[in-house]
Amino acid sequence: MEYVELFKVLFLFALGYYVMTNLQWYNYSFLRVVTKHHKQRWHLLYFVLPVLCYCLSILGEQDILVVLLGVLYVIALFLWGRALDRRLKWTGRVWRFFGIYAVLIGVVWMLKYCGFQWGYLEFWSLPLALVVSNVLEYLMMVQYKKKALQKIDLMQQLKIIAITASFGKTSIKNFLHQILSHKFAVYATPRSVNTLNGIIADINQHLDMQTRIYIVEAGAREKGDIAQISQFLNPQYVIIGKIGEQHLEYFKSLDNIVSTKFEILQSKRLRSALVAKDNPLPQEYVPKEILKFVPKEMRNIEATLDHTRFEMQIKNEWHEFQTSVLGSFNAYNIALAIVMANEMGMGIDEIKKCVANLKPVEHRLHKSIVNGRVILDDSFNGNFEGMQEAIRIASEYQGRRVIVTPGIVEGVEEMNVALAQEMDQVFDLVVITGELNAKILSSHISRAKKIILKDKSTMQDTLKLCLKDGDLILFANDAPNYI
Repeated sequence: MEYVELFKVLFLFALGYYVMTNLQWYNYSFLRVVTKHHKQRWHLLYFVLPVLCYCLSILGEQDILVVLLGVLYVIALFLWGRALDRRLKWTGRVWRFFGIYAVLIGVVWMLKYCGFQWGYLEFWSLPLALVVSNVLEYLMMVQYKKKALQKIDLMQQLKIIAITASFGKTSIKNFLHQILSHKFAVYATPRSVNTLNGIIADINQHLDMQTRIYIVEAGAREKGDIAQISQFLNPQYVIIGKIGEQHLEYFKSLDNIVSTKFEILQSKRLRSALVAKDNPLPQEYVPKEILKFVPKEMRNIEATLDHTRFEMQIKNEWHEFQTSVLGSFNAYNIALAIVMANEMGMGIDEIKKCVANLKPVEHRLHKSIVNGRVILDDSFNGNFEGMQEAIRIASEYQGRRVIVTPGIVEGVEEMNVALAQEMDQVFDLVVITGELNAKILSSHISRAKKIILKDKSTMQDTLKLCLKDGDLILFANDAPNYI
């Protein structure tokens, strides 16, 4: 019956919506969606079971079941999507996929109408649409990449600074951008854009031809990612910030992480490279004159709820810097920005004034006063050392202290145990968001009152009931609810 076919189409498009939402979360990597997803039960509930039910209803020639399944599946996906804090963004790529998908579904139904009955023929439209979409996106990216290279080649005076690190690279980028902007025409990749495709799009769409310094953030999920970025941009200057066990689930070992970060040195035009002083070095490391370990020396670091002050040695002379940016770890991030700015031609006194006027990076230990409460927004910081420092700074507050956190998402269990023990000593109330680390954190918190929020959508209402005037609230890390 014709109306049954409409519900089949509805079901297939809903299935495509689920698949594309997950692919977008994991940078369109099907392998990561299947193997790295933190909520595998979603695949069972919203993909495997619906497909099995669909096949059984078709096999039994139960039209009413097909209709019912289509309606129930769309309702279930609607409720699922409404609860997400990171919903599908209707980008050009998503629209192109659904356009291809619609055409293929149409072709399948034409074939069936003409008498081709090949079992569950319509299901081939989804994998085929994904294949065609990926091929199309690859061909388009080849052209975008060529266009971006041509643009860079035309900008003969452009200096490129590439920054990588396990954590802190966005902060270093923002600090360096603020400092250099006082003297040069500077542009930096926005937000946390740090993939090759993201950088290519940024160059084509936003890099102004009058820019003299382009600051690029380079991230990775597997070995070779940073090498691709470095070989594409060939930056003259690079910064390797702090390296640690971030993203260990992807790289499997610290050695792999280290060697991947050092891929940034593969630029053909490299003039200078700054490396965070205490970083581990790759096994294949060969000393190079262009490498400088920063800071040479640092002393008297003072990091409070109000400011950060430190002294560092530059060209055998000691200099004192002060900033409203919080966190002792940021003293080291700022130190890398200071040395790079000095290499780019800025004087130390000039840099000191810029550092004094630095604005904190949004969602990275950013302090604000809202309705009589102190808010420490560290929601974009997911590394162990950074979260420890945020807890230490919060401990200076004399009033009631509250922390809202999912714990460490990409780290070993021991880190979350240590973090829970520190939170238990410092905070009066611990609000644990998400399911990922709820059991580990909760089992190691005994003194502080604790609340577990499996559904983040209820967080705002919960905080309204729990918070009091004069509280300090630390938002430490923030994982989307698909994690």
